[in-house]
Formats: sequence, C-alpha cells, structure tokens
Amino acid sequence: MTAVHHRYATVEGRRLFYREAGPADAPVIVLLHGYPTSSFMFRHLIPALADRYHVIAPDHLGFGLSDAPPADEFDYTFDALTGLTAGLLDQLGVRRYAMYVQDYGAPIGWRLALDDPEAVTAIITQNGNGYAAGFVPEFWQSVWDYHREQTPETERAIRTALSLEAIRWQYVTGVPDESLVSPDTWHHDHALVSRPGNDAIQLALFRDYATNPPLYKELHAYLRANQPPLLAVWGKGDEIFGPDGARAFAQDVPNAEIHLLDGGHFLLESAGDEVAGLIRDFLSRTTAAR
Repeated sequence: MTAVHHRYATVEGRRLFYREAGPADAPVIVLLHGYPTSSFMFRHLIPALADRYHVIAPDHLGFGLSDAPPADEFDYTFDALTGLTAGLLDQLGVRRYAMYVQDYGAPIGWRLALDDPEAVTAIITQNGNGYAAGFVPEFWQSVWDYHREQTPETERAIRTALSLEAIRWQYVTGVPDESLVSPDTWHHDHALVSRPGNDAIQLALFRDYATNPPLYKELHAYLRANQPPLLAVWGKGDEIFGPDGARAFAQDVPNAEIHLLDGGHFLLESAGDEVAGLIRDFLSRTTAAR
C-alpha cells in the first residue's frame, strides 16, 4: 500500500490541509481541486502517481479540512487562494512542479503560472477551463446573472449549486454508467459546504469567478510564449466545461495532447485508471525531455 501522508501547514496565519506522497527527491506534481470538493477527489490518483512522483494535493481555504474563516473575516478571492497555495509550496521547498488543475483549480493554477512561469514544468488540465469556448451557457447563465447583479432572485438561483442534488448532478452527468460513481463523493462534499457560514464563502467565490475570464488573454499569451507540455484530459460529457474547452488549448500550444474520454466533470470517479495512465505516460516523456 502506498504511504499517503495527511498533513497541515500554517500559511499567512491560516491552517491548510494537504496530502503528500512519493519520494521527496522525485519530480513534483501539484494537484489542485475544484468546487465543491477538496483533495479528497485525488484519493485514488495520488497512489497511482506516487511511485514515480512527489505528489502534493492541498485543500483550498474554505474547502475540505483546511481552515474556513468566515467570509466577513477573510476576503475569499481566487487571488487570495493562489497566494496561499504559493505560500504552501514555498514553505515545502517546491520550486518547480507539474500541475494538475480541475474546475476552480484551473484559475488558481493559471495565476501560479503567470506569476512564476519558470516554476511550471508541465500542465495537466482535467476539465480545467482556460477559454471562453469551454463555458456551457446553459449552466453558466445563472452565474453570469449573479455577476451582473446580486439580488435575492440571482442569489436564490446560485444557491441551488449548494444543494445535495446539484452536487450529485456534477458527479453523475455525462457518466456512461452512474453506478461507477460512489455516492460517498457528493455526500462528502455536501456535508462540508453545508457547514455554518460556508455558504457565504462559496457565494463570495461565485462572485469572484468574474475575475477569471479576463485573465484568459494573459494565459493564452503565456502558453504561446512558453509552450509548456500540456495534457488536456477531459470528460466529454461535462455540461459545465464542454469539450471545446479542451480542444481550444491547441490554439496556443499546437503540441498539446488532447483526450476526450467518456465521463463528466469529475472524470477521476469513473475513468481514474485511464486518466492515471495518460498522466504517467505524458509525464514520463515530458519530464525526461526536460
């Protein structure tokens, strides 16, 4: 059995939880989770990579087992979450790393790359969006409405994303065989976002998501200039970030490796072995080349 360590570090006065495994002197891969989950989403992927890589998977502030200060005591923005992640990596002595980004992990990862392009050795994006083409309008309309105006009506619509049924929808939509996805996943996530005060945290981040698309132009320039090895492995049935979001990476990184798999937003739950195989093959070639 692979030894996976469950640890805490204090960064800027905030206690962050992270999972860590693999040889200390091996190439590092940082796993950045999305909404509404935590490093829990990587519980099977970490052992699949840790024989060859030093794997670090933090919980963002307000998620999982990390601190969740009230929204009126901490300004929950993607800039702030990025700063805490950078602080954690610095504290752990991580200077160069590959990143795996999914959902919210993508805008955090893009900020890390833009702040320190030389640190990023490779990018794996699993339904981690970086292009306008990736947005599925039917899902995002209520979010865009909330960005334009915070009213009781727009807030009521956005709050549905916190419900157990909406979280279950994220896990099973687009999955060919729903029985492959454990109900533990959506019950686990729902329990954590249902903690007192966590709704205000999530609403703050829903509002701040408006800061992410304006970064895309800078992201695309970074990709064109640096040509990082890039693997886009995407659940093609995702109705949040559609497969055009995966294909779009080839516009700026012509050698991007793009794989559209049967599955949805949380592809690891139904196609974890296939994703792990693609990552291992990709990293073995790109780390050797570098």
